[in-house]
Amino acid sequence: MSKNITSLSGRDGKELDDALWERLQQAADVQGGTPNAPALTEIAGDFLIGEAVTYGTSSFYDFLKRDNLGKKAYVCNGSTCLVAGTQDHVHHELGKHFKAEEIGHMCCLGRCHENSAFNMGGRNYSGKSVEQLDELVKEAKEERKDGSVDAGGRHHVGTSMDHPILIAPIPALDDFYATWERVLQGDSADVLNEIKIATIRGRGGAGFPMGFKLQACKDAQDTTGNGTPRKYIVCNADEGDPAAFSDRYLLEQRPHRVLLGMMIAGYCVGADTGVLYIRAEYPEAVDIVKQAVADIEAKGWIGRNIKGSGFNYRFKVIKAAGAYVCGEETALLNSIEGKRGEVRTRPPYPAQQGLFNRPTVVNNVETLACVPWVVEHGGAAFTRLGTEKSNGTKLVSLDSGFNRPGLYEVECGTPLSRVIDELGQGFRKKVKALHIGGPLGGIVPMSKIPALSIDFESFQKEGFLLGHASVLSIPENFPMVEYLEHLFEFTSLESCGKCFPCRIGSTRGKEMIQGARLNGKKMDRALFNDLLETMEIGSLCALGGGLPLGVKNALQYFGNELNEHFKA
Repeated sequence: MSKNITSLSGRDGKELDDALWERLQQAADVQGGTPNAPALTEIAGDFLIGEAVTYGTSSFYDFLKRDNLGKKAYVCNGSTCLVAGTQDHVHHELGKHFKAEEIGHMCCLGRCHENSAFNMGGRNYSGKSVEQLDELVKEAKEERKDGSVDAGGRHHVGTSMDHPILIAPIPALDDFYATWERVLQGDSADVLNEIKIATIRGRGGAGFPMGFKLQACKDAQDTTGNGTPRKYIVCNADEGDPAAFSDRYLLEQRPHRVLLGMMIAGYCVGADTGVLYIRAEYPEAVDIVKQAVADIEAKGWIGRNIKGSGFNYRFKVIKAAGAYVCGEETALLNSIEGKRGEVRTRPPYPAQQGLFNRPTVVNNVETLACVPWVVEHGGAAFTRLGTEKSNGTKLVSLDSGFNRPGLYEVECGTPLSRVIDELGQGFRKKVKALHIGGPLGGIVPMSKIPALSIDFESFQKEGFLLGHASVLSIPENFPMVEYLEHLFEFTSLESCGKCFPCRIGSTRGKEMIQGARLNGKKMDRALFNDLLETMEIGSLCALGGGLPLGVKNALQYFGNELNEHFKA
């Protein structure tokens, strides 16, 4: 059934030109935040699909569902803002200007370096901006975009390297895209070979070699029979891990590195379309990337028969609608198709049958941004950086718990202690643990920091996860049991609901911890361990399967805090 819906939503060449997803968003915008019933019926008829599909999709996403109707402001509910303790004040201040039903929530705005994050009027704010709400509300009512109030969001950007790859300034566009013109004159197999030599591992957390995906997609055939055969390159820009803001930086400050990386990847596999799926919580990034696409289109670097090469390539920028699970590649593909962001079973893998059932490569922002440097300097040069199994560099995000919060590019293998002490300049207050790699990453006690470096191997060896390399500092006075409750609640809210272990397990875990924390109802340790095992083994994706890692870390290293909540 799902494949049939995909075929219908992409029929007659509609796919991205008259997309089901965008029709639903347009209806929501017109109708105050959510599509009404007549609109959902009309859209279903236009696409020859059942109304259950349009109703199901609109009820799934934070910014399409009925709860979004009439919302005028949103408060960040991410983990970093939680432990910083800033959001009650933000909500209180917004409550002076808006009714309770006009205030919603957003899942992490990527302002983890200064907290007090909120969205209003389609723009993100953080830091001291909350103290200037009177002027901000006035600007919104008058529809002024002059930015007279500082939106915050500034953070330190630095490196431990003499010659960084990702944060280095972009030269003039004519010089930067000269690499692209040289690529178009060469053999795609040679370009792909350099990427394979570089062994670029996925920077989104999974660490899967990019070259394998590209080769699989290159070898795959479009068997849909739906018009002209086509392949896609999809950029997963749905960065939702609290404490992570590296993708936001690249999209807003270095968008051309990402775009050129997608173009080169498309040339390697024979894909004619690049799709950027950017989270709705990053509205500025959406606008900046769209402008960057327009700039290179005006230069003739994308389009039909680019520079007389015979190669065609175009971009489509898609704004998401609020669903953390769409960071999982197959849920993301479903979302682009206008469906609920539910995880697909595999095989087939996206490289075989991905977007609209066509061969598709999905990579995250940072992974794609590495490609232009590799093509320019050679794959071997990339392998000379880093460790044996973690090549190149990595962007690390440090949250507001550091004396110098910000984004840092380091060579893979750099000791974590150096990142903390030299780049982050230590902590503002006493910290008992670092949550690294987002909600599904490991909780690292301070005693383990000397054993870790910024690479996949050391984290795996010690029982943690590097993931997106987001570093969230948990203050010494923040109860670990409350933090675990937050993780279970986050997972229960963001679960796509397709598999029982994640959907039910996260809710039961939250209930058990709440009962213990609030009502003194001690948990059965064996039952709790069984719950974690069921989620870890039985979940379809890393949302449910990854949550137990951090929880197990906490049980192992913070038993002095947590044991009192379990039966003797």
